[in-house]
Amino acid sequence: MSMKVEGSRVQTGTDPAGRRVVIFIAILAGFLTPFDGSSVNISLPAIGGELGMDALSLSWITTAYLLASAVFLVPFGKIADIHGRKKIFLIGISLFTLTSLLMTLVTSAPLLIAVRIFQGIGSAMIFGTGVALLTSIFPPGERGAALGIYITSVYLGLSLGPILGGILTTELGWRSIFLVNIPIGIIAVLLITTRLRGEWAECRGERLDLPGSVMYGVSLVLIMYGFSLLPGAGGVLLILSGAGMGLLFAWYEARIPTPVLDVRLFSGNRVFLFSNLAALINYSATYAVSFLLSLYLQYTRGFTPVQAGLILIAQPVMQAVFASCAGRLSDRMDPGRVASAGMALTMAGLFFLVFLTAETSVEYIILSLILLGTGFGFFTSPNTNAVMSSVDKRVYGVASGILATMRLLGQMFSMGCVMMLFAIFIGPVQITPAYYSPFIGSLHAGFIFFAVLCGIGLIFSLIREKKNPDT
Repeated sequence: MSMKVEGSRVQTGTDPAGRRVVIFIAILAGFLTPFDGSSVNISLPAIGGELGMDALSLSWITTAYLLASAVFLVPFGKIADIHGRKKIFLIGISLFTLTSLLMTLVTSAPLLIAVRIFQGIGSAMIFGTGVALLTSIFPPGERGAALGIYITSVYLGLSLGPILGGILTTELGWRSIFLVNIPIGIIAVLLITTRLRGEWAECRGERLDLPGSVMYGVSLVLIMYGFSLLPGAGGVLLILSGAGMGLLFAWYEARIPTPVLDVRLFSGNRVFLFSNLAALINYSATYAVSFLLSLYLQYTRGFTPVQAGLILIAQPVMQAVFASCAGRLSDRMDPGRVASAGMALTMAGLFFLVFLTAETSVEYIILSLILLGTGFGFFTSPNTNAVMSSVDKRVYGVASGILATMRLLGQMFSMGCVMMLFAIFIGPVQITPAYYSPFIGSLHAGFIFFAVLCGIGLIFSLIREKKNPDT
């Protein structure tokens, strides 16, 4: 694999062999974390039953992971630009693999959530650098296809998670789902250390903005914990405090020379701004769907984890089928148009789920998930291509971190809405037959809100300009 030195950075040459190694490593890493998330969702009733967790506590299994990822993703994106993307990528996969092992040993709800926090930190290192590595190596004419392959591996993880997680939970117990991550993580670590030579660190010599990183993390923690306390006054106060800290963070970042999150990237770059907003809203409107439907299918309908997994697999399968071709299509035409078409299909799928009842046919649910998955598949790859093609190479790590942050913030907001709805409709109790009716009410309110939100995202997706030429 050829190498070249440019100033203070060392890069791997973009020969075909080098690209194949990077793609394969990216596929493994892209599969790892979404598989974990989707398989955990399907095992939530089993976890709740064994550890005695109520509806709000169950939501923290997912939320704690997302919150840790979001808090650390932007700082680690900047650290990767300074000290090397491959180095942070390697540490992230190693940490994720280790915490997967620890998840098989936990015996209490607080310990489980604590390990999930560290697992989220590992995920932040992976997602803060994965897209940046691909974008660094592949030229504009091939970038969409490479990102499409990577995102397809993400959707493959999402696809196998529900069904394989359901089988493992039923046959071997919920802890067994984390064993799958361990060999995949070990293979990825071995490939990175033995086959991936060179380093990417375009901001070597810069300093990490520690005050900004702290303000950013505190803001997210206050907001998400506030959601869990709604509709109480304490929850409102925490959310307002977090929002105020977020505004202070944005003001501070715009006035220092080396910010952890360069908010100036949003100014004067409509493609970057509106593509990120569209991503934020898209994830906000869709992430909690599988969480809610997993509980609905197993609690309200009485399906086993395997049966629920077979139904839920419809969405990620469609995402995997269309993500790669949508990425290639975005190399040939304006990626904003492709992404907007995907957003419209996603909104249609959410609208169908508004009418869900305790007697809704399985075929209706699967059709809704097919629409949702197709739309998401056509949105993500082109939108990612639009974002990464609109910025300078030296900030690929930051841009990748910002885009991944939009994803995580959207996912957190989606789960925050669920926590709020559970608090309003159900309260801090386990979901039993006596609470099935208010649970269905929370589903209706959630899907109505998510469909409206997706419509707003479609507007942002439509008004962006054509992608900027690569600089």
